[in-house]
Amino acid sequence: MKTNYSSLIILGLWAILSFSLASCESGDTTKPVINLIEPAEGDVLEIGEEVHFEMEVSDNDLLREYKVEIHHNFDGHNHEATRAEEELVPFFFEQTWSDISGKKNASIHHHDIVIPEDAAPGDYHLEVFCTDASGNEAYIVRNIELSHEGGDHDHDHED
Repeated sequence: MKTNYSSLIILGLWAILSFSLASCESGDTTKPVINLIEPAEGDVLEIGEEVHFEMEVSDNDLLREYKVEIHHNFDGHNHEATRAEEELVPFFFEQTWSDISGKKNASIHHHDIVIPEDAAPGDYHLEVFCTDASGNEAYIVRNIELSHEGGDHDHDHED
């Protein structure tokens, strides 16, 4: 009996290709969902105080980590600074947490982000990034202001 090796090779390659395409199509491509509760858009945060940070995150599969970044958004505005203000430095904060890893939903509440006394007042961006177990990333940006005057604190602290 004569075996047709070329037919077997083609059949094998077709099976491998079909399996590869099927596994690529079934991967998770859905980004996590971020519900940033506080700080709200336009909030004024007091220099020298802790930031009340609260959010809920969820994913159709599993979450991996989230990152919070705060950086200045001065946009080159021409402000006349006093000598004391010139000694202040733009505030920058960045931290990643993985305490949500393996969960589908998480409520997050932090008071460990502190704005130092030497932070320059002005406009800032607060960005939150959330990554799921498949590597999909979602983010949200809030415009906030840092001030020595402080803001309204109409929220409840539940620790």
